[in-house]
Amino acid sequence: MVVQVALLVLLALCNAIKVNGEGNYLQCDHNPTSQPRPHSVSILEFGAVGDGKTLNTIAFQNAIFYLKSFADKGGAQLYVPPGRWLTGSFNLTSHLTLFLEKGAVILGSQDPSHWDIVEPLPSYGRGIELPGRRYQSLVNGYMLRDVVITGDNGTIDGQGSVWWEWFMSHSLNYTRPHLVEFVSSKDVHVSNITFLNAPAYNIHPVYCSNVHIHNVSVYAPPGSPYTVGIVPDSSDNVCIEDCNISTGHDAIVLKSGWDEYGIAYGRPTTNVHIRSVHLQSSTGSSLAFGSEMSGGISNVQVEH
Repeated sequence: MVVQVALLVLLALCNAIKVNGEGNYLQCDHNPTSQPRPHSVSILEFGAVGDGKTLNTIAFQNAIFYLKSFADKGGAQLYVPPGRWLTGSFNLTSHLTLFLEKGAVILGSQDPSHWDIVEPLPSYGRGIELPGRRYQSLVNGYMLRDVVITGDNGTIDGQGSVWWEWFMSHSLNYTRPHLVEFVSSKDVHVSNITFLNAPAYNIHPVYCSNVHIHNVSVYAPPGSPYTVGIVPDSSDNVCIEDCNISTGHDAIVLKSGWDEYGIAYGRPTTNVHIRSVHLQSSTGSSLAFGSEMSGGISNVQVEH
């Protein structure tokens, strides 16, 4: 009789979960369609040279500053044609599409002076790897709305080998940078891009809402120290789908702040939907929770 009752209870729970699950809203079921921007310029118009040697940071900064003027006119697109476009860190703007054509490669400079130094995130209170400040990511967005990074399978290559060497030899004064980081932004879309050799993380949305990451490939070689694929951090309404990720550490990791700083900031990562992904990790996890998760993690669905 006890066994029968237990089985009936188990069946009831299974049916309840199935019924409730059918009514749940899943983030990836809402696939935003990117509208064409009414204005477009090429990075060539701002003096950029795609020879893999010329530093193009000022060209990217000037192009994006110019495109800010179209934010209230439907936004604009910055077109990056085939070539190898060396740059230091630069910031995006709202209502912008950064489009990388097939054969276009944005290269992160291997000179640390070309990467800005910024304050630590408030939910961490310090750099993750070292106390104090941190290197700014290669491509950044702060308090943005409606921003897109996409293309025809263009590439963002962090050339991270020097950063890995400095990290392992304890030669750095600040925490390593990431490839792409969005902070306190909404309606973020990343698709159809290959990410290579990040100094640390590849895509880091933190304090963000409505993030859609679709059809991206991420690669860092085995043995690259603590290289991580996609890191939703204190963010909500996140979809990650149709991605192929292979990194030195975690492929996808959900975070929400560190110890007392994460508790005080109090923003969880929630409403995350991950599906149709191929994940590989050489020393970490394919899918990880934390370890920095003091703000909480909830409502996560992973399938296929």
